[in-house]
Amino acid sequence: MTVDQIFKDAENRMKHAVDAMVHDFATYRTGRAAPAVLERVHVEYYGVETPISQLANISVPEPRQLLIQPYDKSSIAAIERAILKSDLGINPTNDGTGIRLNFPQMTEERRRDMVKMVNTRAEHAIVAIRNVRRDANEHFKALQKNKEISEDDLKTHEAKIQKFTDKFIADIHDLQKKKDAELMEV
Repeated sequence: MTVDQIFKDAENRMKHAVDAMVHDFATYRTGRAAPAVLERVHVEYYGVETPISQLANISVPEPRQLLIQPYDKSSIAAIERAILKSDLGINPTNDGTGIRLNFPQMTEERRRDMVKMVNTRAEHAIVAIRNVRRDANEHFKALQKNKEISEDDLKTHEAKIQKFTDKFIADIHDLQKKKDAELMEV
């Protein structure tokens, strides 16, 4: 692996760690209805675990309500069961043609629990970033050991990869603070 390839790979993997965290943040319920909260819910449909978004149209008719309108009306019961089994903590209302999810106002305790979950997820992303840094540094040390780069180049490359690491960790902290503020907003 060349030095440029190591930098490109490290930057790409760090970016993916941040993107995965942002995707997970979208699934945390904030008191407002958002279709993203259903991404983790899968329905047993003809023996296959299928995301709700592939079985139904999901809309937001009111700020704290989701309307799920299945393409196949026979799947309503399966969707309802999947929502009840999930960790959403919301009881679905079946009106025969669709399912309504009414999001109650979140309690202070639930908001704090969600903030803890967000902080834990952000910490996992930071660990992933640091693991990428460690891998890149190991590649640089291998190049130096094989006399492909000098010791001075090794120190320069390690400093550059540390700057990447610091930038992505700062991004994670910014995103975490925004999500925390969103969760604590009443």
